[in-house]
Amino acid sequence: MTERRRLAVVIGGGNGIGAATVRVMAARGWRVVAADLDDAAATRIAAEVEDGVGVGLDVTDPAGMEVTAARIEADLGPVAALVVSSGAFHDSLPPHRLSDDDWSRVLRVNLDGTWHADRIFGGRMAARGAGSIVNIASVTGLFSSPLLAYGTSKTAIIGLTRNLAGEWGHSGVRVNSVSPGVTLVERILKHRAAGTRYYGSDFGTHAAMGRSVEPSEVAETVEFLASDRASAITGIDVPVDCGWSTAAGWEMFGGARPPVTPEATR
Repeated sequence: MTERRRLAVVIGGGNGIGAATVRVMAARGWRVVAADLDDAAATRIAAEVEDGVGVGLDVTDPAGMEVTAARIEADLGPVAALVVSSGAFHDSLPPHRLSDDDWSRVLRVNLDGTWHADRIFGGRMAARGAGSIVNIASVTGLFSSPLLAYGTSKTAIIGLTRNLAGEWGHSGVRVNSVSPGVTLVERILKHRAAGTRYYGSDFGTHAAMGRSVEPSEVAETVEFLASDRASAITGIDVPVDCGWSTAAGWEMFGGARPPVTPEATR
């Protein structure tokens, strides 16, 4: 009899970092449920991997999420890992131009949605005495940025992660977060192609490594934290940003140095 693979649910799994995480976790031996507000996208990504399952899920509807969580576990077994990668965004605007509706929408999806998912799926893990949660935050949650609602929501997600790690540690549930830098998902690539001010063609040069992050690089970190290889790690946030946060202080001195050449060392 084939051993049952452990089950992971990736919320926001229909696109971007979430979709990359579905692919990486499946490649590492997990059975993965891709959950997304866009259920067609979730189904499409799930079809790419072995035994993948796609479901529609709205993180702003906790009652509906309760039903979905119960159905997933009844049909597929206990969820061993939860990844929360759903997100809402907004334009870079000063406070007097950022509407209350946009502020509330971003906080409702990013922070409240993460809370609902962690509480509903994580509560079931805690009752069983085992599980792992990885929340997707952002480097905008670590430093000042012009993304006022988005950055604030991500700062709060990092705090929520730490608090739940303390809450559920004795119940065998680990809770961590990952903070990506500028990651080359479709949304960012469209901004770059359009020459949008805050996503210009050279934005990778502001990172210590001189480039932006690939979605798979974030996904690899997520899968590690979800797995037993990270069995002693909980309550931390891991920036995956190609050293953007490291290089920030270099801007006032003209930016990171160019690559060292053999001639320069002679």
